[in-house]
Amino acid sequence: MLFGQFYIAKIKSILINMNSKEVMNHAADNIRILAASMVEKAKSGHPGGAMGGADFINVLYAEYLQYDPKNPKWEGRDRFFLDPGHMSPMLYSQLALIGKFTLDELKQLRQWGSPTPGHPEVDVMRGIENTSGPLGQGHVFAVGAAIAAKFLAARTGNPTFNKETIYAYISDGGIQEEISQGAGRIAGHLGLDNLIMFYDSNDIQLSTETKDVISEDTAMKYRAWGWNVIEINGNDCDEIRTALDAAKAESKRPTLIIGKCIMGKGARKDDNSSYEHNCKTHGAPLGGDAYKNTMINLGADPENPFVIFDDVKEIYAKREEELKAIVAARYEEEAAWAAANPEKAAQLKEWFSGVAPKVDWVGIQQKANDATRNASAAVLGALAQQVPNMICASADLSNSDKTDGFLKKTHAFVNGDFSGAFFQAGVAELTMACCCIGMALHGGVIAACGTFFVFSDYMKPAVRMAALMQLPVKFIWTHDAFRVGEDGPTHEPVEQEAQIRLMEKLKNHHGKNSMLVLRPADAEETTVCWKLAMENTDTPSALILSRQNINMLPAGTDYSQAAKGAYIVAGSDENPDVIMVASGSEVSTLVAGAELLHKDGVKTRIVSVPSEGLFRSQSKEYQESTLPAGAKVFGLTAGLPVNLLGLVGANGKIWGLESFGFSAPYKVLDEKLGFTAENVYNQVKEML
Repeated sequence: MLFGQFYIAKIKSILINMNSKEVMNHAADNIRILAASMVEKAKSGHPGGAMGGADFINVLYAEYLQYDPKNPKWEGRDRFFLDPGHMSPMLYSQLALIGKFTLDELKQLRQWGSPTPGHPEVDVMRGIENTSGPLGQGHVFAVGAAIAAKFLAARTGNPTFNKETIYAYISDGGIQEEISQGAGRIAGHLGLDNLIMFYDSNDIQLSTETKDVISEDTAMKYRAWGWNVIEINGNDCDEIRTALDAAKAESKRPTLIIGKCIMGKGARKDDNSSYEHNCKTHGAPLGGDAYKNTMINLGADPENPFVIFDDVKEIYAKREEELKAIVAARYEEEAAWAAANPEKAAQLKEWFSGVAPKVDWVGIQQKANDATRNASAAVLGALAQQVPNMICASADLSNSDKTDGFLKKTHAFVNGDFSGAFFQAGVAELTMACCCIGMALHGGVIAACGTFFVFSDYMKPAVRMAALMQLPVKFIWTHDAFRVGEDGPTHEPVEQEAQIRLMEKLKNHHGKNSMLVLRPADAEETTVCWKLAMENTDTPSALILSRQNINMLPAGTDYSQAAKGAYIVAGSDENPDVIMVASGSEVSTLVAGAELLHKDGVKTRIVSVPSEGLFRSQSKEYQESTLPAGAKVFGLTAGLPVNLLGLVGANGKIWGLESFGFSAPYKVLDEKLGFTAENVYNQVKEML
């Protein structure tokens, strides 16, 4: 305790000795110099915004952000989420000031093999908490991280998560993206007082001034959502400090700091007139004499701009010492909690390790001939009871996408109470997905979210980011085909499966399939597919599930083989005349068709393929034993025929859909569209 008191006293003395405004302005100019020079050397990039935002990020890192310089993955650290990824030169320059990047690495902006790509890519060891680029998503990741921190505080009692602050940085462009509405609504509704967002309001975007496209009162909008809103000069370090102090003191609401910033602050044209407030600085190097004049104006040598000034080095060396004291006190507090709660401490360590949770899969009982969405609900009920760090979400469809299987075993988050584990996102699929990504980025949490498969269209940009960042978010998509029926073509996914299965063909930067996509054939296969998804800790997973009931596969089917992505269903013949392949509902249709073919003496093999991507990662020997080269293959898919093209081959035959669906009862659609045992029989007979 005495140790802790010593460090608390030391921290208090630190806070009294703030850096002078002069040196803080010099540090911000240092960031501006480095950012503009990076873009100039790369001959492409975005200097203007980085130059305008330098004051805020400098104050944040020099005096407020709490992190461990020696342990970047410290679970209780503050986190900074950058939304406008094109402002990467600002972030890289700031991180260079704290020793995360070398000046030589800054010089390699946008070059092959460089750690400084055009838009930041998540690298916690380097201080980069999120990949950013698509405007709007980055600040929603921050909302998800703030939810995760609240959840972990409630679940564990570890005080470190209550002291954690999530910072976000958004731009004029990001705040226009529709997703910002979802983030603003949710953060305000849940009272995320651990979230502080800086809005760089510089009134300039890539091709126009903001006045050409927007006239709303942004401050009023966020106040209406329940945010604490503070308006300041975003280039004044004293006003930034005052705003951050007020935001940190807020105990009931998230805070939006609207900083009126100067695009291209300090920039000069080739005639040495002001280049500030100019669209041209947004997305192009300053160039020629404009660059030279800007460097001189900011106090840099145009011939040697990649320098960290001595007084700037001093303030960040001092900050490192401050952080040692802050972190030591926090660690001591955490250790006291761990000593008093050894089981929870061990559990928390496991949660942040990223290992797959232990689940009693054998104990999950499924109802025969059930819809796979219902089978998924049975699994989710077990997960809610057995995986205490799992959060499940739904976009206002929990009773239909059957994520209520999870909800029935817990309760939803509400303002002031994060002891439950269900996130009601409302009608906001993209926002929901990005929040779940933010939870995964925070760490310690397994996130899953559900909606109708047709609405995966709204989520695709987030799914892609999850794949790029290699985050194991679980996407639950129900109502998987035209059998949605009476709701009609607006609600019937046809092309969606082809789109999402492309993610299994796309490799991530570690050479793995960027996503695991699973479409189970019946209730029992659903359990196995969920097991695969939960054990997949390297990439996002998707489960594509039926609305309607599905007949079980033949008795004796070894469902464990689904782990290979494709496997032979029980009842198949040796030396078959035809191999029939499908996923999901269509497998049982093939089984019914095979019964008719058997009456004609046709020998069949039925292969269920929940995941072609997983199947293609098996040995060549297994692939050949399941789908021999040269075999006659018939495929059945409720989506586009291309879904099965890689399995059936050019010499095979595929029955699928080539148009949008129709409004009618699903059994009528089965008949009208040819998804019957009789049509399977006819199509195969034509092949033989």
